[in-house]
Formats: sequence, structure tokens, C-alpha cells
Amino acid sequence: MYAVGIDIGGTKVAIAIVNQDGQIIHQDKFNTDLTIEPKAMIDRINQNVKVLITEAELNLATISGIGIGAPGPLNSQKGLITRPPNLKRWINVPIVDQIQNFFNMPVRLENDASAAALAEKWIGAAQSNDDFVYITISTGIGAGIYANGQLMTGSRGNAGDFGHTVIDPSFGQCHCGQYGCLEHIASGTAIARKGSELVGEPLSTAEVFSRYQLNDPVLQPFINDIFRVLGAACVSLINTFDPEKIVIGGGVSKVGHVLFKEIRDYVKRHALNPDSRDTTIVPAKLDQDAGVLGAAALILKNEANIQGG
Repeated sequence: MYAVGIDIGGTKVAIAIVNQDGQIIHQDKFNTDLTIEPKAMIDRINQNVKVLITEAELNLATISGIGIGAPGPLNSQKGLITRPPNLKRWINVPIVDQIQNFFNMPVRLENDASAAALAEKWIGAAQSNDDFVYITISTGIGAGIYANGQLMTGSRGNAGDFGHTVIDPSFGQCHCGQYGCLEHIASGTAIARKGSELVGEPLSTAEVFSRYQLNDPVLQPFINDIFRVLGAACVSLINTFDPEKIVIGGGVSKVGHVLFKEIRDYVKRHALNPDSRDTTIVPAKLDQDAGVLGAAALILKNEANIQGG
């Protein structure tokens, strides 16, 4: 049997047909059109899924269901995407009903970071761990929490919206209204924004890190601050959830060794429990496919491995 995984983001939608071993059989990506109504965009998703199933030479009877990973806030119990900052017009959108009515099969919705955590547990960097936190540092920042052998989703599916934890109010106001949110400071978007401001020219996140590694005198102290903030964020997660491992994914994780070294060093100095100072901190294994694999895993993996608050 197979499942369809749908990963919805502010700029693109990825869809894939996945088998029971976690192998992607067929996949596609297309732009998220924010100029049209959500209902029309979901119609487009439905049509693309239908085409994908046909191209894979499968019929609907072989598909166990459809899983959706989407940015929060959402309500997974009611199947609603409620108000994601990167999907401005998506307010209380009944996505599960719309897809279920089109395909007449089981459909599940979870926060995208939670779905990615499930994928890393299934076939990724956390296969041997029953207590870990997955963090994605990309356009935004989110976390998926796996505790006592279960994915922790919260009462509505929004557990792990860690990007809006206040870290340092001196960094200014986040789009959520608070001052000093982790996402406002250390997401890829934030790094590009502040780095460009500091040097007086537009830079991508990758260009900011490239200049940092070339010892740019302006960007060196800025990126060192970012590493400190990410280290503090990991210490907060370790002190709160006592995980065996932290798995870090998303575009910013591609910075590689220097990022992980600085975070590990910070954790070694500041985690409250001496035993927690050696918490394993590793890159995600599944890279850009974590979203669709996690969404498919919502269908293919045992329901008992997912629990609410």
C-alpha cells in the first residue's frame, strides 16, 4: 500500500507518493499561489495529486490515505489551517474536508515540523530514539517533539511552535507582535534581513554565512550572536523536554560543521543537568524530503505513535 504526502509551504507545495518502506515512488513540486483563494489552491493540489497517482500508474484503491503537513497555527482535530503568517489568506480553511471530499479516503493534518519529526523517527536521524526534538531553521523556525515514544502534538496540533519563544527582546518586534522571538532573530529570513542591513546591500542567507566564514568584520559578531541564540534555544528545549537527541534541519542547517560545533559548545556550558550537556545534536537526515515523508507517515505509521496534549 501507499500514501500521499502533501507538504504545504508559503512559497511551494511538495507532493509525493510514498510506499510502506518510506521510499518516494513519484513526486512533484509547484508554487504556492498566494494571489488566489485557498479553496482554489487546494483544488489545484487535488488535481496535481490525481495526476501524480496516474503518472505512477497506480489506482486509488492502492492509496491508504493522504497526509498533510502545513504551517501553524492549525487545528488538526478539526482539519483546519487557521492562520499561518506565511499564508495570509488561509484563515480557518477546512483543508481536510476539501481533500477528503475529492478523494473519498482518510486524510490527516499535522503541523509541518511535527510531521518532519515523525519522518526522522521513521527513516531518518532519530530511528533509535524515543525522546528527541526536531528543529527546522528555515524561512521560519519550528519544532517537532517526540517524547516517551510518541509524537506530541498538543490539543490542536500546535505543540512545538518554538519559533515564537521570546529569546531576546532587544532584537525588536516579531510579526506575531512579541519582541525578540527566536524566529525573528535566527530564521533564515531574519539572518538575510539583518545581515543585509548591516552591510548595506542585499544578501541571501547563504551569502551572509559565506562572508562570515571569510571573516567579514561586520558579520562575524552578528553570526556569533546567532549561534549564541540558537544554543540558548537548544538549552531551553533540553531543560524542558530532556531529549536524548536534537535533530536540526532546514536551510540554515546547511551551514554545517561550524553551526553544530557552536551549538554543542553552548549546550556543554549551559544545560542545567550535567548529564544533559552531552545531548547528541545532529543534522537531519532527510533534508528537503522530510515534509512529504512525514506527511505520508501520518497515514502509514501506527496511530498509537501520535498523541495529543
